[in-house]
Amino acid sequence: MLRGPERNSLAGQQFDVLIIGGGINGVAIARECSMAGRRVLIVDQRDFASGTTSRSTRIIHGGLRYLEHGEIALVRESLRERRRLLQQSPYLVKPLRFLLALQGNQKSFTRSSQAIRAGLWLYHRWAGRPWRTARSAYGFERQLDSGNPWSFYAYEDAQCEFPERMAAEWLRESIAAGAVARNYTRLLQIEHRNGTATGVRLRDTLSSEEFRVSAAQIVNATGPWVDSVASAAGLDAQKMVGGIKGSHIVLPRFTGMPVEAFFTEAPDGRLIFVIPWNEQILVGTTEVADSGNPEDARPTPEEVDYLMAGFQRFFPQSGLSHSDIRYSFSGVRPLPASPGKSAAAVTRKHIIHDHTPEGAAGLISIIGGKLTTAASLARETARKLGLHVPEPGKVIGMAPAGEVEATLRQWAHLVASKAGIPEANAQAIAAWHGRHAMAIASTAAHDEALRAPLCSHSHHIVAEAVEAIQHECAVTLGDILLRRVPVALGPCWSEACGSEAAHRIGHAMGWSEEKINRELEQFEEEREGFLHPSERNEAASKTFETQRNRGSRGSFGS
Repeated sequence: MLRGPERNSLAGQQFDVLIIGGGINGVAIARECSMAGRRVLIVDQRDFASGTTSRSTRIIHGGLRYLEHGEIALVRESLRERRRLLQQSPYLVKPLRFLLALQGNQKSFTRSSQAIRAGLWLYHRWAGRPWRTARSAYGFERQLDSGNPWSFYAYEDAQCEFPERMAAEWLRESIAAGAVARNYTRLLQIEHRNGTATGVRLRDTLSSEEFRVSAAQIVNATGPWVDSVASAAGLDAQKMVGGIKGSHIVLPRFTGMPVEAFFTEAPDGRLIFVIPWNEQILVGTTEVADSGNPEDARPTPEEVDYLMAGFQRFFPQSGLSHSDIRYSFSGVRPLPASPGKSAAAVTRKHIIHDHTPEGAAGLISIIGGKLTTAASLARETARKLGLHVPEPGKVIGMAPAGEVEATLRQWAHLVASKAGIPEANAQAIAAWHGRHAMAIASTAAHDEALRAPLCSHSHHIVAEAVEAIQHECAVTLGDILLRRVPVALGPCWSEACGSEAAHRIGHAMGWSEEKINRELEQFEEEREGFLHPSERNEAASKTFETQRNRGSRGSFGS
């Protein structure tokens, strides 16, 4: 019978670095510190990457619009980090062509054509990419409102469809380097003595055990919960984070939809994205001040209307309406508190706040940050903690797309041979797990039940779920299906898929029928609370399955 790793008590243990918060920033910091030889503990009150990381727009970008606010250093840092991610994780981070599309005559643009062209020239130059024109845009201009002229500006950025997978991979590397990782572990108190933070009291919410650990240094990387953690330290600190809620909607693909992503003005002049994502369309995002509990963030009807109006303004002939919205979800960006500033004007650069002046030496808080710069933030934080962390070597050009695809096909062939599974399943595994795909193949080779698909429409298999439990800290069915092997974010998913996956995973792990049903119930509750699926999902998934059975092709590894 397969089993997950034991969660032994940590009571009384001593760590060099304790990281509170397991989003992309916290996991990146844990990886950097553990690889530098420090004994690291990283904890999260829920699951790793279940907060802001999983609720983002899922792009790895230099921040073209940051140029408007003069954040030159941030743009250059972001472009450099984007290139590193494209090199290091080409299966998770892929180039994506964007078109900035503006409607109306030139005098009506919020941003002048000259300023846009100057910004794009700098953007391409700093990225080390050749200038591209927007000629391909005109092929679909007939889909747009022909009564108004459009101007197109092309540029390249990148997409990480599943930042949850990137966080899981970095977490796995942290653990391999000696880190201890505990999800479902809630901070109760930060203890400090004589002006120095000395340790914390924690509660394991799975076992209800309360315990204390000591730490020489503590990092508060909790994103929108940063101020709550400072309160747990008993600090009388100024408000550090001004939460900005960003909401998204997910729509089905429509006939004639272009392959590019779009960046366009909403009716109020704000810019929104329309992005191909996971065989669907992701539209976002809003910017609404939010001072509530980040766990309770959800899109308002007004936000959904705003995003749908922006989409329909750009694609009036798509045939999609409110009734076609599959999901809507929200996350709270932990931007620096900036009273009196508009959300668009608040800096996106991270800040590392040292609490020594407030009587808690050894405690630092991370304010801000984004997917693209998580690794550079981690290096900077490690240096702040006194570690010697050299800057990575010179960033060279990204391998041509053909070479990346060839490498993925080669990995897939090896996985298929090792595991005894069809090539399509092996491609799906290689596309999500990259260099760890062979470990999954080895697991699958031992048992036919582990080679079974998670649900009847998926190419992903039970062995991926087992690896997630054994090596990536997955505890619940939601951890697996929403974050480690995120098939439940796809267009095919329905309650029937959830039941099928729960039973196949449960039987492989030796769960009782009672545990399977309990996990399934909790998973459905979590999924609904995160994605707010529409009532159409069951019908939509059946339509998707019918189209796939007729030969319609999805993206590689779907």
